[in-house]
Amino acid sequence: MLSHGMKQAGNISLNHLQGVIFAVLNPWVAIGILLLLAFFATYMTALSWADLTFVLPATSLGYVLLALVARFVLHERVSPLRWLGIALITGGVGFIAGGPEITTHPVESLPFDSVQNRSLANEDRNAAPELHIATKGSEKI
Repeated sequence: MLSHGMKQAGNISLNHLQGVIFAVLNPWVAIGILLLLAFFATYMTALSWADLTFVLPATSLGYVLLALVARFVLHERVSPLRWLGIALITGGVGFIAGGPEITTHPVESLPFDSVQNRSLANEDRNAAPELHIATKGSEKI
């Protein structure tokens, strides 16, 4: 979307702020920017769950998708050398995805007990957890 929008906007320069603003206001560029923000949010989420050595190769599949979109939607020429690179990326991602997971997830606890609003840090960590059921009148929720 960014590529399509920027081709419509034409050449821009940071020395001419009006051209930059015009490009950002192009609907295709604006949608592309929103999609980049969404990608960044999902990338941060993925990094909170897994190692960089797993997330980064997985995100490189985006290059494969972009090459396919460039070739079949934007009708750009993709050279055989680039297709070879895409095949290597795909093989590398498959190799890494097939490996063992080395990310460990520590057991997390909530900072506050939402029912009684007390700090869990003050509770005995070795005690069995309690189940609190909220009630409304005489019926249980």
